[in-house]
Amino acid sequence: MVQKYQSPVRVYKHPFELIMAAYERRFPTCPLIPMFVDSDTVNEFKSEDGAVHIIERRCKLDIDAPRLLKKIAGVDYVYFVQKNSLNSRERTLHIEAHNETFSNRVIIHEHCCYTVHPENEDWTCFEQSASLDIKSFFGFESTVEKIAMKQYTSNIKKGKEIIEYYLRQLKEEGITFVPRWTPPPIASSSETSSSCKKQAASSAAVVSDAAQAEGLGGEALSSPSGPPEPAAGTPEDKLDADYIKRYLGDLTPLQESCLIRLRQWLQETHKGKIPKDEHILRFLRARDFNIDKAREIMCQSLTWRKQHQVDYILDTWRPPQVLQDYYAGGWHHHDKDGRPLYVLRLGQMDTKGLVRALGEEALLRYVLSINEEGLRRCEENTKVFGRPISSWTCLVDLEGLNMRHLWRPGVKALLRIIEVVEANYPETLGRLLILRAPRVFPVLWTLVSPFIDDNTRRKFLIYAGNDYQGPGGLLDYIDKEIIPDFLSGECMCEVPEGGLVPKSLYRTAEELENEDLKLCTETIYQSASVFKGAPHEILIQIVDASSVITWDFDVCKGDIVFNIYHSKRSPQPPKKDSLGAHSITSPGGNNVQLIDRVWQPGRDYSMVESPLICKEGESVQGSHVTRWPGFYILQWKFHSMPACAATNLPRVDDVLASLQVSSHKCKVMYYTEVIGSEDFRGSMTSLESSHSGFSQLSAATTSSSQSHCGSMVSSFWALHLNSERTSLCEILLHFLRSLSWFYFFTFKPLMHLTLGQE
Repeated sequence: MVQKYQSPVRVYKHPFELIMAAYERRFPTCPLIPMFVDSDTVNEFKSEDGAVHIIERRCKLDIDAPRLLKKIAGVDYVYFVQKNSLNSRERTLHIEAHNETFSNRVIIHEHCCYTVHPENEDWTCFEQSASLDIKSFFGFESTVEKIAMKQYTSNIKKGKEIIEYYLRQLKEEGITFVPRWTPPPIASSSETSSSCKKQAASSAAVVSDAAQAEGLGGEALSSPSGPPEPAAGTPEDKLDADYIKRYLGDLTPLQESCLIRLRQWLQETHKGKIPKDEHILRFLRARDFNIDKAREIMCQSLTWRKQHQVDYILDTWRPPQVLQDYYAGGWHHHDKDGRPLYVLRLGQMDTKGLVRALGEEALLRYVLSINEEGLRRCEENTKVFGRPISSWTCLVDLEGLNMRHLWRPGVKALLRIIEVVEANYPETLGRLLILRAPRVFPVLWTLVSPFIDDNTRRKFLIYAGNDYQGPGGLLDYIDKEIIPDFLSGECMCEVPEGGLVPKSLYRTAEELENEDLKLCTETIYQSASVFKGAPHEILIQIVDASSVITWDFDVCKGDIVFNIYHSKRSPQPPKKDSLGAHSITSPGGNNVQLIDRVWQPGRDYSMVESPLICKEGESVQGSHVTRWPGFYILQWKFHSMPACAATNLPRVDDVLASLQVSSHKCKVMYYTEVIGSEDFRGSMTSLESSHSGFSQLSAATTSSSQSHCGSMVSSFWALHLNSERTSLCEILLHFLRSLSWFYFFTFKPLMHLTLGQE
């Protein structure tokens, strides 16, 4: 594989002629480059007017390679041929170099160029490009490639130091100015004619040599007859080394090269808006500076941004009022490193209510707008603090965390949002501060941390209770003056306090499906109508025993009874033309009956869970570990009000409740999922179904008969936790998903004992 290198534009704030005087002092040897042992002049040419000077040298290098490798190769030194073409009239120097030793096995080309800065004629620009192609080297191709790139990188770092060293030497000798080249005095007419002919011939030869020399640079390194490279430009079209250090940070020469080459490729091939250099660098870091991998994910991201007009989201989209009122997150000053600080009061946020009121589309757009705002704030802070700032800090307050935050459809919806965010905003999180973690969190972290890569884990800082107020706490990362008031600080935080989203703002699945400008297409929640005498049923086929059926549903209207049945035989396809005994036409096809009227309980099917009565406005979550393979039926049935046991007359409360259900119709919104038995290992522990009212975040739960579930981490974790990229949403997903699984399948009974609540 051909290894390529492209340097940024290095600017010397000295005239071209003075730089050339310093450069010539590098020969015949340079004490600052120990590997550069000696050099001999092979060919030399000077034009009559002195404007063109071409010199070819044979350079002797002592490569720092293993002795065994040198012995196998049969050489102690490596020889390079270097050709310098100086044009004092144009004020340019082109340097071409290629290897002489092992030229049939290893092909190395290098092209360097000194030119005058296009905006300041008293400054000098320098550019460098090279390629390395190892055809064969006694089976040591990989080793030789690493040695060559290591040696080349070390020499690149010294390049600017060497020029500056000789500039200081010239200054000590009193040389601070070198006059520019001027043409010689004009001779007589006959002499002038002869001189012009000779000069024309010389110029033609120089142009030919220069064309061949320049053809070795850039992408045409392997084709000596390629077109000449343009002169070095400004940071508008080529990156400047000082600009990289000031706005992007300290990068190794090879990292600089990857950034420049990927940027050039985008300018040449991409038809559309080119991302900023900081954003290109994030994709490279996310793929360990592998250009091919970074280019692939960046192209996908650019297509996605263009398709959904993400570049204009901050100007054209305004978040709904529900988000502004109930989304407990926002930007709050910056940390001590200058990173923008994002505060998320997760424990105070009604995540389920937001999903039910807005759907995934609005939440996804809001998360995207947060990321776009974060990128903008990073740019502003880079200018304000005078150093590169490419990521932000996130502070997550878990005070108030409870069962409502572990809503499985909400976590799954968040997973879909995360897949979009982490694919388009890699390497945006610099530090994650988790505050007031619940008591069970240390045990949770012990299980979760092995699945998180080391780079991501180092960004976590976790505090329980009020530990964040002590040594090593927030004061180490955030100035005292900006610690939010809800964390016992002095700064009034404008982040919304969150709270419950009113039930009146909830929207149906049909309403959410009709949203415009969708970024997601899959609907998580399904709705169904339940009539008196016409229950709604769904079929789940289980192949492996001990699989886990999970459910989560809301009773939107009326009261229902929830049942689970098992059958060895498959029900007949549902009838869509009628609904039970009343022959009511199904409205919109959102009512399905599977259990045939001729089926008999105990013979054709059997109940596997005790009936669960659910009132209007309740949210129910639960799971069941299947004991047998076959067909399981989840049923939502109309609940009739029982009459008073002491008298045949109905109670007043029962009559009033029955009047609230118009036409004997109930409505539920539900979500189910089957988790394979292979995702669970170890002992089994009990898990109760739970349901709570919309009007409270920490509602008391009632139990159905005990269900069972696995207590260990599923393989689904490892798939999403072992990620090379780090974004704000990715970290939040890791936490929420891990907490959800851990709470539901292991520590819910423990929480009953230690905290006395769900």
